[in-house]
Amino acid sequence: MNKELIIRSGSSAVDFALLKDGKLIELHKEEDNNSFSVGDIMLAKIRKPVAGLNAAFVNVGYEKDAFLHYHDLGPKLPSLLKFIKRVSTGKLKDFSLKDFPFEKDIDKDGLIGNALKANQSILVQIVKEPISTKGPRISSELSIAGRYLVLVPFSDRISISQKIEEKEEKDRLKRLVQSIKPKGFGVIVRTVAQGKKVAELDKDLHNLIGRWTTMCKKIYKAEHPSKVLSELNRAASILRDVFNDSFTSIQVDDETLYYQIKDYLQEIAPEKESIVKLYKSSVPIFEKAGIERQIKASFGKTVSMSKGAYLIIEHTEALHVIDVNSGNRSNKAKTQEGTALEVNLIAASEIARQLRLRDMGGIIVIDFIDMSTSENRRKLYDHLREEMKEDRAKHKILPPSKFGLIQITRQRVRPERNIKTREEDPSGNGEIDAPILIIDKINSDLEKILSNKDHKNGVILNTHPFIAAYLTKGFPSIRSKWYLEHKKWIKVLPRDAYTYMEYRFKDKNGTVLN
Repeated sequence: MNKELIIRSGSSAVDFALLKDGKLIELHKEEDNNSFSVGDIMLAKIRKPVAGLNAAFVNVGYEKDAFLHYHDLGPKLPSLLKFIKRVSTGKLKDFSLKDFPFEKDIDKDGLIGNALKANQSILVQIVKEPISTKGPRISSELSIAGRYLVLVPFSDRISISQKIEEKEEKDRLKRLVQSIKPKGFGVIVRTVAQGKKVAELDKDLHNLIGRWTTMCKKIYKAEHPSKVLSELNRAASILRDVFNDSFTSIQVDDETLYYQIKDYLQEIAPEKESIVKLYKSSVPIFEKAGIERQIKASFGKTVSMSKGAYLIIEHTEALHVIDVNSGNRSNKAKTQEGTALEVNLIAASEIARQLRLRDMGGIIVIDFIDMSTSENRRKLYDHLREEMKEDRAKHKILPPSKFGLIQITRQRVRPERNIKTREEDPSGNGEIDAPILIIDKINSDLEKILSNKDHKNGVILNTHPFIAAYLTKGFPSIRSKWYLEHKKWIKVLPRDAYTYMEYRFKDKNGTVLN
């Protein structure tokens, strides 16, 4: 498995594309004006507690107040509030917490009015960016994420990632962290810490303590509201969260970003620094890597899969609905049940990719093709869970219901990626699918046609003159590649009356095949 990170820099935004074996699986955008990122810590002011919601509205500098529920306060809230008051007035200059006296924890099911008061200063962390008409969602239970560890102030607890399954490794990591953890801080051990030595963990921990100290220095005489700790720049945060030994290439078209990434890799994985390359070609980097084409093919309402199968993805305010269709798929399966299982397994892999790519969150309902055997339904459920293992967003997958539906809940912390893929019809008749996808559709239809033995001979393609020229000119032409792959020569006839997106496959008798 190869993983590549392709980074495109623009005047007002940076785009990050994560590819797995050449296929686009994640797409992120960092905009210059994005002032609220997940992980940022703000010095804010309580606007007012609302007893009916058991929550408070907090001024973090956004046009709409942020929402802070009682259950997001964290048990150590009194200690945090005492710390903020002493630091902001200059009475406390030692931020290590080793001699800081902790207060009694708040009640698990207490009332917001007993915990917070209007106009009170508080440190909060962004856990969900502003989405739609809502302000950011925040928590006062702070954490600072590093490469291997997450630092949790005002705690003494050590937690190990649930994805580390071996008990011996869990015990080893817990012993190592216990030996280096400073008093007054809890630590969460991330999955990528598996197999790492104490020196690597200690270096990461020191970096996190340094960030905590830097943040605390900003609190003294800081304005309300203000950002006191920024999440790492998006390039560094993506590398921190997704980078592993399977990465084979990181390409970036901006020199400043190139050196930032090399410096960051030098810290976390110096042996991988050489995979970072500065892209200098005149061809845009996303076009060269085939990402633009994949974006056009992946973000529409209809998503094509292999040999005619496709997904229909619909969005509502409350949930997302995905319908799986086999189309006019032909395959080697001898039974309808076999065909349904084959299409469903392919669809499950594509759905797992789509959820990450579009960053879809909330409730997702999937209508797979009905299968009659419980064994096949179990295979589908297990396959979907396996495909979603690499998804970093918290999610839960329910087994198929009596109606054959699978429901997923997936954490949504940022607005969903929504990219317009349809373009204006040159003839003025509304919108059409992106013309760049026409060749992919022709290839897919040709593959289906040639899989039928009755159509092995005499296949003729009728298409717009521009498309015909694109298929036949140059060496090697697309048509010559078809010949090498299928061992059949496809006759291409230009048709002046056809629109750009119109094409027909016919046999030698003029019968339409697609």
